[in-house]
Amino acid sequence: MSQNLRATIALVVLTLIWGYSWVTAKLALQYVAPFAFSAQRATIGASALLLALVIMRRPLRPQLPWLVALNGALQTGLFLCLQSWALVEGGAGKTSVLIFTAPIWTLFLAWPLLGERVRNSQWLAAATTLIGLALIIAPWQLEASPLAKILGVLTAMTWAASTIIAKRASRNGIDMMNFNAWQMAFGAVLLIAVTACVPEPATRWSGEYVGLLLFTSLISTGLGWFLWFYILERLPAWEASLSVLGVPVVATLASRLQLGETSTDVELAGMLLIGTGLALLSLFNWRQQRRALP
Repeated sequence: MSQNLRATIALVVLTLIWGYSWVTAKLALQYVAPFAFSAQRATIGASALLLALVIMRRPLRPQLPWLVALNGALQTGLFLCLQSWALVEGGAGKTSVLIFTAPIWTLFLAWPLLGERVRNSQWLAAATTLIGLALIIAPWQLEASPLAKILGVLTAMTWAASTIIAKRASRNGIDMMNFNAWQMAFGAVLLIAVTACVPEPATRWSGEYVGLLLFTSLISTGLGWFLWFYILERLPAWEASLSVLGVPVVATLASRLQLGETSTDVELAGMLLIGTGLALLSLFNWRQQRRALP
């Protein structure tokens, strides 16, 4: 089996894992409070990634500690807290779609922070996504609680900010798997501290909850990030980003089938526009890379 074929299979597996993990997270939050769940999954996930560094003989010493700490506070600490809170307030499918608008927010943040200007074609992708976002949030429906939707968008912005930090770290030539393992470990420490300070109901431990926690932590976080770096090393970045398009689709379908979640026609139209915008962004990035080839 060729490397490209193995990487493509890994991409499909990763899409299914990350898509279904939204349903498992929603189910797990029936047994545990949001901050405690975030701390538990981050601790197990970080432990798995650090163990993977040892097994794979990757560099174990943390590099660029100040960037690791900043990214850990955003990508693991704040992101997981906001994601869990959003799932408590809203549906898994809709929340996943809102959070996966992160590539568009990354596009906007990369302009002032990394000097990567937004090109004419990318403005079309951004406008399509933002129109879809407006249809889902529906600010004209004042009687409906917007908390879950606002939390979803804030989570996406947090993810975008952490992506900018990771890009800056990658420019320094550090091992990205090492960077991700240590940022998650730092974020886990922060989440444990938050859990100790914020009063929440005690976790209702059961066999089902342990299974959901292990899937979310080891499979979605540990194995998921391992597959992601495996894919990035073997496929172009634009092709790897196709998983971003598939994850919300899997999450939406799985939440409909298993959780019975439904969406209005306007929300479905918004989801379609967001998917179209992200697809256009991937296409434009692919064309740009093709033109850059000698």
